[in-house]
Amino acid sequence: MDAYLGLGGMALLDLLTVEQARAATPANPMRPRPQHHTAKAKSCIFLFMEGGVSQMDLFEYKPTLVRLAGQQMPAAKNTTGELLTFSAAPNRIIPPYWPFRQHGQSGRYLSALLPHLATVADDLAFVHGIKVDNNNHGPAVYHTLTGNQFPGSASIGAWMTYGLGSQNQDLPGFVVMGDRRGSTIGGAGVWGNGYLPAAYQGTLFRNGNTPIVDLNRKASLSEPQQRKELDLLRWMNERHSEERSQTEELDARIAAYELAFRMQSTAPELVNLAQESDATRKLYGMDEAVTEPFGKQCLLARRMVERGVRFVKLLHGAGGDRWDDHGNIKERLPVHCQEVDRPIAGLLQDLKSRGLLDSTLVVWLSEMGRTPFDNNLISDKPGRDHNQYGLVCWMAGGGVKPGSTFGETDEFSVRAAGDEVPLRDLHATLLHLMGLNQDRLTFLHAGRYKKLTDIGGRVIAEVLG
Repeated sequence: MDAYLGLGGMALLDLLTVEQARAATPANPMRPRPQHHTAKAKSCIFLFMEGGVSQMDLFEYKPTLVRLAGQQMPAAKNTTGELLTFSAAPNRIIPPYWPFRQHGQSGRYLSALLPHLATVADDLAFVHGIKVDNNNHGPAVYHTLTGNQFPGSASIGAWMTYGLGSQNQDLPGFVVMGDRRGSTIGGAGVWGNGYLPAAYQGTLFRNGNTPIVDLNRKASLSEPQQRKELDLLRWMNERHSEERSQTEELDARIAAYELAFRMQSTAPELVNLAQESDATRKLYGMDEAVTEPFGKQCLLARRMVERGVRFVKLLHGAGGDRWDDHGNIKERLPVHCQEVDRPIAGLLQDLKSRGLLDSTLVVWLSEMGRTPFDNNLISDKPGRDHNQYGLVCWMAGGGVKPGSTFGETDEFSVRAAGDEVPLRDLHATLLHLMGLNQDRLTFLHAGRYKKLTDIGGRVIAEVLG
């Protein structure tokens, strides 16, 4: 009997949880909501470089790699798994092929591969030696973008729009722009809502001249006629919804239809880059074929936050063009950098000149770092392997302390030289910069209050302005 009562209690709890979740979901899920604490950042532009950016080739000046070039790497201390195995196996240290120089008043070391980013070095704040929970791309991408290495969790953009809503009700609160060359690892899961209400999933903008499919209504259909059709559809959907308990996907669909209707008036102006001056287009690199694709995305991102979009995620790297340079890094890495260096520097300069940088948090991240060695001893075009202990992130704007640095890796750029920096600390910091408290930003799912940082992270006060 006790067992039956226990099962009944569990079923009742599940029903109550569903009803509570429904009651907590407002009629307009994207209505603006107050920050938990006062913060400068109102929007976030998240630049994700997929494949694992080489930290010792771009951001970390390590003379030891030059001094010991070609020699055996010592076994990596305080590491486990693949990295420990590879570092102990026969290998050779690969030095950076490009010189490092110090820039700005902060004296920030940056590779010669990033000449445009170097011009805004004093606006950047770096975190070094971040550890992710997996050394493979798929789980690492999920971990960096959702806080969990397994599919099914809510993405960072979904959490931020769940917590803050959106300042513009005529555009999506969370927009994603992918690489023109293919889809990201993990697909829509890395910008999905997970267990949060479906309204908070990202909206994917397509590449090319038509980012939004079927944006313009049919010539044969007038706006009043379309409004009547949508009103009838909404009435039918709401009638269906009233008879059921688990309706968040339908609720999200109703909201999506209404948003699409409003976007037909506002979005054409948003995506019309012809309104921008030649000087602005050149600033983003849209006058050169190699920088034009990512430059266009960066310019669209600026236009979105200018219009109140809460979170914009830009994905760079797909297929054979990911930052996953296991071989021939000498030829591959310069191409990756050239594609994004000028557009990103242009984005930061443009935001700053328009007075938007203070209210916009810009984040650069990848899913992992790289190793200082190559296990392929016979290749004349060496590369670098995965390193879950050596991730680097930089941030700018939105309450970040310009020119600051937290964390440091060892002389080989393998892992943190001191205390480890778990990824959840970075996530806690990003939420804090957006005015969100990680412990208050929760969602009851399967009997547990979920949050982006799981067991909790330390806000990295050292990079806060």
